[in-house]
Amino acid sequence: MADQYAQSGEDGRPTEIPAIRWDEPPEGPVLVLLDQTRLPAEEVELVCTDASALVDAIRSLAVRGAPLLGIAGAYGVALAAARGFDVDEAALALAGARPTAVNLSVGVRRTQAAHRDAVAKGGDPEQAAGAALAAARRLHREDAEASARMAAHGLALLDELLPGGGHRILTHCNTGALVSGGEGTAFAVALAAHRDGRLRRLWVDETRPLLQGARLTAYEAARNGMAYTLLTDNAAGSLFAAGEVDAVLIGADRIAADGSVANKVGSYPLAVLARYHHVPFIVVAPVTTIDPDTPDGASIEVEQRPGFEVTEITSPQVTVSGVGGGIPVAPLGTQAYNPAFDVTPPELVTAIVTEEGAVSPVTAGALAELCDRSRQVTI
Repeated sequence: MADQYAQSGEDGRPTEIPAIRWDEPPEGPVLVLLDQTRLPAEEVELVCTDASALVDAIRSLAVRGAPLLGIAGAYGVALAAARGFDVDEAALALAGARPTAVNLSVGVRRTQAAHRDAVAKGGDPEQAAGAALAAARRLHREDAEASARMAAHGLALLDELLPGGGHRILTHCNTGALVSGGEGTAFAVALAAHRDGRLRRLWVDETRPLLQGARLTAYEAARNGMAYTLLTDNAAGSLFAAGEVDAVLIGADRIAADGSVANKVGSYPLAVLARYHHVPFIVVAPVTTIDPDTPDGASIEVEQRPGFEVTEITSPQVTVSGVGGGIPVAPLGTQAYNPAFDVTPPELVTAIVTEEGAVSPVTAGALAELCDRSRQVTI
């Protein structure tokens, strides 16, 4: 089951609500999410009391973004354990809720393993549930720490590639605190540049079809007092041609073993534009986004979203008779091609920045070495 309630400050401005939190009211533990489908109009929390409600929230994009999906999946397993549901069944449903974002399954498996280990050691259900929750909380904390380290590594790389500051950064989709236990991935780098007085302009793609740049990245940029400008995705080329872009910073939902990067659809065209105009194209993502079991870009399963996300525009304040509950912008019955992601080959990626440092040039060997180093640090 899920319930919703809104919060706002006394002056009518939205309060700071975390993207995800664990809560334990008298009626039992819950996972509380900031419903990202309602932003920027209002901040509304979605309360999940079981894994099935969380699966629905993941599929509807109420909670989204690769690192945060990993955290949500981990807490979802812990929630199933705490409420006495079948943990393995919940883990299976959660891991399959969105196929492209590898962090989701990583978070689910990690908490599931902690639960199984506690059971194998003779722990009772309460102890096993406690072990699962501890694992989820540890992942949440680690992601926050990784975010800060990615920001530092990314800013150092920008200063190396673009000495002198005054960076004009183009970003795609949303990669800030709304997708992370910390301040994000690619957005966290831009935010670090802003705080150091080195960000001249953040160019924000509106990011079709769900407008996650317009609704979410612009929202986060405004909250942080950043100099930003929103643009339609197909206006990016004119910015490059005018020499107004110094670097492209994006996140990732899955990075294959060869360095191919799956990110929000529209990322690949930006990489092509960046290469033609000799502009660095930088991917910022935690090591958990690198999937050594996916050999190359062609092996990445790309999620296909419903067509009405393209043929309609939705608004939390407007209810109309469209198929998906939105305002129709195309004739009834129009077919829509709506992949959630596209894949950028490694030769178009200048660098991949992780919490363990940057990889450039992007090769299978360099990524494997980075992952090995990360595992050694973890151990």
